Amino acid sequence: MLRTPKILTACALAVFATGAAQAQIMDTPASHAVIMDHETGTILYSKNGSEPMIPASMTKMMTAFLVFELIERGEISLTDKFTVSEDAWRRGGFPSGTSTMGLAPGDTPTVEELLHGVIIMSGNDACIVLAQGISGSEEAFARRMTALAHELGMNSANFVNTTGLEGVGHVVSAEDLAKMAKLTIDKYPQYYDWYDMPDYTWREYTQANRNPILSIEGVDGLKTGHLEVSGYGLTASAVRDGVRRTIVINGLDSMAERGREGERMMRMAFQSYDLKVITPESVELPAVKVWLGQQQTVPVSLADKMTIAGHKAALEKAKTEIVLDSALQAPVKSGDTIGTLVVTIEGQSPIEAPIVAEANVKKLGFFGRAVEGLSQLIAGSDG
Repeated sequence: MLRTPKILTACALAVFATGAAQAQIMDTPASHAVIMDHETGTILYSKNGSEPMIPASMTKMMTAFLVFELIERGEISLTDKFTVSEDAWRRGGFPSGTSTMGLAPGDTPTVEELLHGVIIMSGNDACIVLAQGISGSEEAFARRMTALAHELGMNSANFVNTTGLEGVGHVVSAEDLAKMAKLTIDKYPQYYDWYDMPDYTWREYTQANRNPILSIEGVDGLKTGHLEVSGYGLTASAVRDGVRRTIVINGLDSMAERGREGERMMRMAFQSYDLKVITPESVELPAVKVWLGQQQTVPVSLADKMTIAGHKAALEKAKTEIVLDSALQAPVKSGDTIGTLVVTIEGQSPIEAPIVAEANVKKLGFFGRAVEGLSQLIAGSDG
């Protein structure tokens, strides 16, 4: 009987680790944290990143995104005007004691002005006015936010309001907030520029942008959040030397800690993390043994490109192996998927990619199979 180990061979391939939280390499006081490579959407670092959390005002990224979508669909326009209700004023204006655009009952701001109030001033009143003007109620608009989030693959999201103020079951994961940032940047660059504005004035009331790291190299968005129950959070994105990275942090104890940790995480995102795309042409894999074939081995290659990303310190610990579910037996056709290339590092989830045969291998004739079987029998006896 042929005895073939499932893990066939190790491959010489320089890679970086990816995926789950790499506490042995880096940690953060944030309860939830994510670093994402923007171009590929790859999560470079995650601490409880897929766990639903209370996003506070980072919710407003989704509020604004839905409005962008409705503008694109022609349901509303930037010049449409909505009247500020007393309800919106009481729950989101100055009487609420929360972040506000400074609207008053009876004001008729345009959609564009309200979006500035949401994005730059973090105005709860602006969110409610948009929701009531578009959907009739904040609850109805929040349901549309959740439906759109799920449609876009952000399945952790459940929005019960537009503001991020505390609400039962109002949650979204850090990874999905990073996806939200990517969607905003990629689909609506004309509106994304507003996230970089240093301040905004509605009538006599001026509010500075709350993002504490806007002055750091390359940072051009996005949104802060804070509730007593959630702690201080930040979603931020930056571009350096043509590379964009996005961070999400939440659960910090103070504004000062949010600023320090936001700056540190953004620095780490560029200096300590990397991404490598391995193409079939860029790596030579060892040939795989074929049982009962006219050739003893078959050359193999990656079926498609493979993205490996994570902390640079993981490079020395990374291992690559070709894994077969069972012994490879002739006949083999060029292009057949015959196994998996697995990249592993201690404490991480493995990264896998299929490998394919690069040549045809015909099956031995009857005499050849008999000789091969006898050889295997003798080899087994020696063992």
